[in-house]
Amino acid sequence: MLSVAGALLGLGRDQALARLFGAGVATDAFLVAWTVPEMAATLLIEDGMAFLLVPAFSGALARRAGGRGSPDPVRALVAASLPRLSLAFAAVAAVLVAGAPLLVGVLAPGLPHPALAIACTRLTATCVLTFGLAGYCSSALRAHRSYLAPATIYVAYNTTIIATMFVLGAHWGVRSAALGVALGGCLMGAVQAPSLWRRIAKCPDQPAAAFRRDGEQSLTPAPALVLAVLLFALCRQSQVLIERHFASLLPAGAISHLNYAQKIGQLPMSVALMLCVVTFPVLARAMADGDTVRARDRIERDLVMVTGIVLLGAAVISVCAPQIVQVLFQRGAFTAQDTAATATVLRVYTLGLLGHTLVGALVRSYFSAGRTTWYPTGVMAVGMVATAVISACTVGTWGASGIAAANSVGITVTALLLLRGLGGRSVAVRIRRVGAELAMTVDAALGAAGTGYLCTLPFASPLAGLAAGCLGVTAVYLPLVWLLDVAGARSLTPAARRTLRRFPTRRKSRGR
Repeated sequence: MLSVAGALLGLGRDQALARLFGAGVATDAFLVAWTVPEMAATLLIEDGMAFLLVPAFSGALARRAGGRGSPDPVRALVAASLPRLSLAFAAVAAVLVAGAPLLVGVLAPGLPHPALAIACTRLTATCVLTFGLAGYCSSALRAHRSYLAPATIYVAYNTTIIATMFVLGAHWGVRSAALGVALGGCLMGAVQAPSLWRRIAKCPDQPAAAFRRDGEQSLTPAPALVLAVLLFALCRQSQVLIERHFASLLPAGAISHLNYAQKIGQLPMSVALMLCVVTFPVLARAMADGDTVRARDRIERDLVMVTGIVLLGAAVISVCAPQIVQVLFQRGAFTAQDTAATATVLRVYTLGLLGHTLVGALVRSYFSAGRTTWYPTGVMAVGMVATAVISACTVGTWGASGIAAANSVGITVTALLLLRGLGGRSVAVRIRRVGAELAMTVDAALGAAGTGYLCTLPFASPLAGLAAGCLGVTAVYLPLVWLLDVAGARSLTPAARRTLRRFPTRRKSRGR
């Protein structure tokens, strides 16, 4: 629920940005600077750091549980990795602050007012250090099966940005949002540090006689693995760089329309991938214990479940895109023309939502064992090239919609290649079985989208049309998923009923 709150606050952050500054030159300048925290979040919190450190900490915890190694393996891993990573994060942040003019020139060569983007970039560049520390804490806590503190980071982050914009927006303009990024990054680490310290300090080092040495490999990630993970995350995030580059050549506001559409489209993906955030440490621990059957079952179930979640959201968005944008953003400096442009891009983005979600779920299986593999980086590079080539071919004719289409095609190609390569290069997942369940879910989403669209037609009010569309999609999609028994939906129904029946009893007994 905290993760959902963080995602909704992220949407509120974008609403505040649209209300205060609209979709024009100022927001385009900030969104170029926003590229730094976007990439830092992917590299240091969501993908890169987690892929490296969750398996490493899972291995350390497995050694601790088996009484192997002296001193305590978890403390030894922290001592070996945290100081070096902190120095690296600080050095990169300093380089980005100093090189902000060059960075803005590369990211958005057609930006009409680069000075504002440079000022914002110098503020947002500090997040490399703060996000790095936050991602380290988050990975370590998730490996300990502690999810409360990591789930609060985006609540603290987005709340800080929104508050800073409203307090300082009148005086600092869009630079207030960049300052909010810098302050919010500091809070992301601060809310997790006490919880991590308690877990590291609660297990004191035992004397060497209490352990046996077994010649196992060092738990610190190998340099080749670090490079493979970083290159994968960079290639994945490069799609945003490609978008910003080509959109900067379009009329003012194109970058903003792409950004607002992307943020709406990412909501169902974020909700779906929350499942993988919780199950990735379970998967890594199964691999550390050598239990490949449990790892295979976990991956297969995750793939089908995240697909079912994201396709429900994708169906709603494709049906109700104009109503969603109007209800969320059309106020203040955000005009009806901005709504129409953003809704058009949003519908195109929806075509790639399944690909984005599958990539986020599939890549965890490749890195869960803590071994170096270059296959995810290679296929992500293929998707990046496809995005760039298609963007160059379509931007002149279709504008921002052509860029969004290129994004959808590139990420879908990557997802298909990752799915095909899963059995031979990672856990031996039953590809045909998973593919059949994914196909059934897609069919259910297509049927639900058609029904939802018909439900929106009688309503002129955007709020009423949105409500009718959501109800129409849900009323068709959920029964179809149940009838097709996707991800064992029928077997989940009795368990859900028992839980609901017991819930009032538990509340009453606690009251006594």
